[in-house]
Amino acid sequence: MKSRLSPLLLCLLLLLPLSASAQSEPLGSHPEAQAFIRDMASLHGFDAALLGERLNRITPNSKVLQLIAPPSKPTQRSWQRYRSRFIETTRINHGLRFWQENAVALARARALYGVPEEVIVAIIGVETLYGRNTGSFNTLEALATLAFHYPRRAEYFRQELEQLLLLARENGTDPADYTGSFAGALGIPQFMPGSLRRYAVDFDGDGRIDLAGSTTDAIGSVARFLEQHGWQKDEPVAVPARLNREPDPAWIDAGIRPSLDMETLQAAGVRAQVLPNRKVTFVDLVTPGQATEYWLGYENFYVITRYNRSSFYAMSVYQLAEALRQRQLAGRQQAAL
Repeated sequence: MKSRLSPLLLCLLLLLPLSASAQSEPLGSHPEAQAFIRDMASLHGFDAALLGERLNRITPNSKVLQLIAPPSKPTQRSWQRYRSRFIETTRINHGLRFWQENAVALARARALYGVPEEVIVAIIGVETLYGRNTGSFNTLEALATLAFHYPRRAEYFRQELEQLLLLARENGTDPADYTGSFAGALGIPQFMPGSLRRYAVDFDGDGRIDLAGSTTDAIGSVARFLEQHGWQKDEPVAVPARLNREPDPAWIDAGIRPSLDMETLQAAGVRAQVLPNRKVTFVDLVTPGQATEYWLGYENFYVITRYNRSSFYAMSVYQLAEALRQRQLAGRQQAAL
């Protein structure tokens, strides 16, 4: 009698570390890698033999798979624990210095794309501590490992591997020369290769896009990414909310895209200082053992989640941006005395 693996057991097996033989197997020999090579040849005119040879020079990176795998013992989500990583003195002080050193580029990005300086600075601060932590993984190796040895998101990482190869060809560079995060994110703003090709700009005017070495290119690219995803100039991001009852689960189930009418929320006991005629999203920031923090997010809150699809991430960017803006304003007022 044939036996079937339960879905749970199958998932657990997929998360097990690679065997020693799989770890040493050239990535180009994987059956799905060979299909990928054929697709790159037929769709984009790559030389299949040369691409296969390139992928056969590298083997799966077990550290990449270890870092991307869900924890074996997941901890409870905690907004206050997450927030403390980013809204702290070092990141704020470095952010103010980054703002001062790049004031001209930041002001130009705001004028061109409508994104405030503090939001651009905050995203770069959250992503890489203003370019200090950009990652040291070989991007080709990392993306190929995830494309062919991480079934959960293989399709996504194959798309990004495709984008990396196209990016390298367009720029006349070796795809093995790129370094970044274990998940394939590149440079000061941690753009994935696809985002780099679609949204990055040569903001310093030197004739090339360099997100690893040009802070100015990084600033312009972050601003353009947000603008292209619908950033609304001079519009707010989020406001705190108070409730006199437990939230309706339907508010949370409505998702991160603003779709709720404030009149409906007010009738249900939600109190917040909101602008009229705006749709909002209901954001619950949970910390175990503490009262849940509630916010209402506008369209610009949703736009920040296009960078990282997490309400914790978007709120950290927003609150870091607010801390930077307030410190910057206080500094100007002090200087005017």
